[in-house]
Amino acid sequence: MPPDTAAPERATDTPARPIEFETARLRLRQWRTSDFAPFAAMGADSRVMEFFPEVLSAVESHAMARRIRALIAARGWGLWAVEVRGGARFIGFVGLHEPLAELPFAPCVEIGWRLAPAYWGHGYATEAARAVLAVGFERIGLDEIVSFTSAPNLRSQAVMRRIGMIADGTFEHPAISHGSPLREHVLYRLRRTHWNDANRPAS
Repeated sequence: MPPDTAAPERATDTPARPIEFETARLRLRQWRTSDFAPFAAMGADSRVMEFFPEVLSAVESHAMARRIRALIAARGWGLWAVEVRGGARFIGFVGLHEPLAELPFAPCVEIGWRLAPAYWGHGYATEAARAVLAVGFERIGLDEIVSFTSAPNLRSQAVMRRIGMIADGTFEHPAISHGSPLREHVLYRLRRTHWNDANRPAS
């Protein structure tokens, strides 16, 4: 996820019933107050925050979680909390976000993820992200979804490719200081037409 995730986001004027859904192994849902502590632990973990400018304090993480929860309550979608069905109650988030930074391709809706290290390597990010794409295109009606991360973040780029996104060059993220090895970002895109073609049932 980009550095501006912790900033306030735009919300619609009309409250919407939050979208919640399941995959074979996961449940994507609205946030609960009980998610805040494990999310704060993620924000303080240097492994989770390796490709962000700095780790987050508990106060910063709690404020971010409250904003995410409020956005989902307001418009029905956002960065959903993820739990393992029949298992862990919170492992991170996967979902959709409207970046506030003045990006060269804005306005846009991006897909992003952030999971606790104990749940890396199980395919959870890919599984959840594919379901989020389906919701974004088929239920919300988005025409395009983008994703981006710092160039050294090869793990996230691998997920982007696995879910069918297409590389579209690099850019310098305006929220990251000049000279930082994290400033250069890679951009991936996926159009709804390409999603429909790839997921059309075989005749």
